[in-house]
Amino acid sequence: MSANIVTVLRKFYDEYTTKTPRKLKIIDAYLAYIMFTGIIQFVYCALVGTFPFNSFLSGFISCVGSFILGVCLRLQVNPANKSGFHGVSNERAFADFIFASIILHLVVMNFIG
Repeated sequence: MSANIVTVLRKFYDEYTTKTPRKLKIIDAYLAYIMFTGIIQFVYCALVGTFPFNSFLSGFISCVGSFILGVCLRLQVNPANKSGFHGVSNERAFADFIFASIILHLVVMNFIG
């Protein structure tokens, strides 16, 4: 059973490295960074406490929102999904991502107080 899992993971890794465009790999690295940042914040909150709860909530919402916006960007930039996004260029998708990120972080900074 473990040999099958190793084989599947190796095949997944080989196909990911050969068939995934560089742009998507960069977005995936960003998504991994945001996910680990949210996990670290949650673990810190669980271990230390939630004294400035608005600060924890703002940071965690920022991570979740940024992750969601990153996934939306990845979906729009992925060449395999071009049929679902007619008329949306990569530049337009990135501009939408930047605009939504600015709005998200303005709201988060306002929530901190």
